[in-house]
Amino acid sequence: MSQLADSIKICSPSHGIPEKKRHSCFVRTLIILNIFFIIAIALSIAVIYRFAALIKEYKSTSVCHDTGCVSAAADVLRYMDASVEPCVDFYDFACGKFLSETTLTDEKVTIDTFNQARDKMQSQLLRLIDAPIVPDDLQSFRFIKLLYSLCMNQTQIEETGLKSMIEIHNLLGGWPVVVGDQWNPNSTWNWEKSSNDLLKAGFGHAYLFVISIDTDMRNSSRRRIVFDEPTLGLSREFLLQGTNDSVVQAYYDYMTDLAVIFGADRENAKQELLDVLEFEKNLANISMPMEQRRNSSELYNPLTFKEIQTKYPYLNWVEYINNLFPSHIKVNDNETVILNSLSFFKNFGTLLETTPNRTIANYLFWRLTEYSAYYLNSEIRKRQLLYNTVTIGKKELSARWKECISLTNNKLSTAVGALYIREYFHPVAKETAASMVEQIRKEFKDVLKKNEWMDAKTKLAANNKVDAIVTHIGYPDELYDDKKLEEYHKTIEINSTNYLASILNINKFYMNYELDSLRKVVNKTDWISHSSPTFINAFYSFEENSIELPAGILGGMFFASDRPLYMNFGGIGFIIGHELTHGFDDEGRQYDQHGDLLNWWDNATEVHFLQRAQCMIEQYSNFTEPLTNLSINGINTQGENIADNGGLKFAYNAYKKWIKKNGSERRLPGLQQYTPEQMFWIASAQTWCSIDRTEYMRLRILNGVHAPDKYRVIGSISNSDEFSQDFQCKPGQPMNPVKKCTVW
Repeated sequence: MSQLADSIKICSPSHGIPEKKRHSCFVRTLIILNIFFIIAIALSIAVIYRFAALIKEYKSTSVCHDTGCVSAAADVLRYMDASVEPCVDFYDFACGKFLSETTLTDEKVTIDTFNQARDKMQSQLLRLIDAPIVPDDLQSFRFIKLLYSLCMNQTQIEETGLKSMIEIHNLLGGWPVVVGDQWNPNSTWNWEKSSNDLLKAGFGHAYLFVISIDTDMRNSSRRRIVFDEPTLGLSREFLLQGTNDSVVQAYYDYMTDLAVIFGADRENAKQELLDVLEFEKNLANISMPMEQRRNSSELYNPLTFKEIQTKYPYLNWVEYINNLFPSHIKVNDNETVILNSLSFFKNFGTLLETTPNRTIANYLFWRLTEYSAYYLNSEIRKRQLLYNTVTIGKKELSARWKECISLTNNKLSTAVGALYIREYFHPVAKETAASMVEQIRKEFKDVLKKNEWMDAKTKLAANNKVDAIVTHIGYPDELYDDKKLEEYHKTIEINSTNYLASILNINKFYMNYELDSLRKVVNKTDWISHSSPTFINAFYSFEENSIELPAGILGGMFFASDRPLYMNFGGIGFIIGHELTHGFDDEGRQYDQHGDLLNWWDNATEVHFLQRAQCMIEQYSNFTEPLTNLSINGINTQGENIADNGGLKFAYNAYKKWIKKNGSERRLPGLQQYTPEQMFWIASAQTWCSIDRTEYMRLRILNGVHAPDKYRVIGSISNSDEFSQDFQCKPGQPMNPVKKCTVW
């Protein structure tokens, strides 16, 4: 600064410098002035940046004491065990206290964040549904209250006893094992008519094979009649193990005891129902294993009725369908339908030929009676509970009001959903979730852009599919439209004095609605298809290429608008990413952006995908669940595992982008030692904290498409380099293995 002052002084006229030299003197002075000016600006910028860094550092290490933060911290601390080394077992670190301090009460078979959210939802619904019918109630809401009241009226159910079920038995020709010699095998009874009668009576889509109306997988703009294997009373995986298996034995004992309760002779019932068990085992034997059903192309077999009649002449197919459908819908020999399993329908004919009518009839009556047990008197319910104790570990019936709220919600979900969102759901949650979907969708696209194992054409198709994914968040607006609600529910009939009859009437309502849709144009955004906001779950649809986040999932441990975003990205963000990734798992990738079954993959790229999926199959197959000592089925769970790994990655990357743009968030009280990034991982793991009964866990592993919750966390986190960086896990530690698997 003194140099600048001297220069100005020297250049002044009073200093005696000649006029010629004064110009260059001032130029030199100006240069010095500019240098000082630049230095001053640089120092100012440095100060500003340092100040901003200090603010950022303060913000990232400061603690949030807002109500939402305090509540979130309490939830986290209630679940985690900080004494566990996170790089050794992150699940026990995040969920250890939950695992050690949570007790399974006798009526529960599992406790996790999902059924805790359901418990809260049930209490909210109780307040709405357990209320008197008032004059200005919509008819849709009257149906809800009436059904709940019927379910709660145990005095009436006990007085009715078995009469309503016996009446149904008699109308359908009688349960052979119960009526004995009065059932004439040479009578006009046949399985075709009996099976059709069961459908019309409201007993599901057939116990011998399934009939449904579904979108054509190759052209999702139209609907087809679809025939598939039956849903068995006990899963294929158990039945094929035979009566030496405790669950199969319990199933047989339950079958026998129900027949005896309805009047059968025990010794005779044992023999006749052993034949029924063998018949059902044969049905299981000719059904496709779960692993094979993951290939949609194997399930897509279009045939005309004329072709089906030639191949499988054991049924008059056109007549059967025309007897079932409403009178205004008729099919003929030229109608194209879809068979999901050619081998089943081929072998089914042989099984029918070698099985006596009496055995088939006993099987059908057993299935309809077993289905109805839930709606019958305490004698039947107690026997059902004994069976459930063996199969899933349930030791006590749930509180009656909880049963009845769940049943009402499941049977009349659209009406219940409309009632719920008008009272409890806040639009801000819908808006926030929608914003998160777009952030995570963008991250998915960024990952695709950087992908090195996909060719350009396949990558472009994948990018287009991500763009085309439709989102259904919270609830459809039509749930506020009274006229549309009333129009939809207008044909429901509820018998004010007969609980079982009312259930069957509701079943018939849904069946007729489905059958009536055959000739109608497919509307993939139809509000009816997305009108169950009280479901605590999330969904991806192959045929629609859409994800659905019902209002019920936008709460609990998954989401809260007043807590830091690292908690929400770790919770609902993980779930959003999971559902988006389902469009690109081993099944979802078989469908294009329009929801049509179409191979849009280059051959070499498909090989790369399959190799990466195989890595995950082998990784998860090496996990052994300690309660049951069973290994996880890596094939059946691969879709969910791919979705978990991808969803976690996309949600984390999206959150990191948010931080980069908005700065770091404040930390939680009592947890200030954990960075926002670390809290993301903790939140994501705590989404899956759960405890299960051994019996229920066995059922999940043998039948389920999800890995047990611990391995959903361990598998996806151990594959993440970002996790290891955030927790500074050393290479080779359990949560940072040298070999990692990644698909997306």
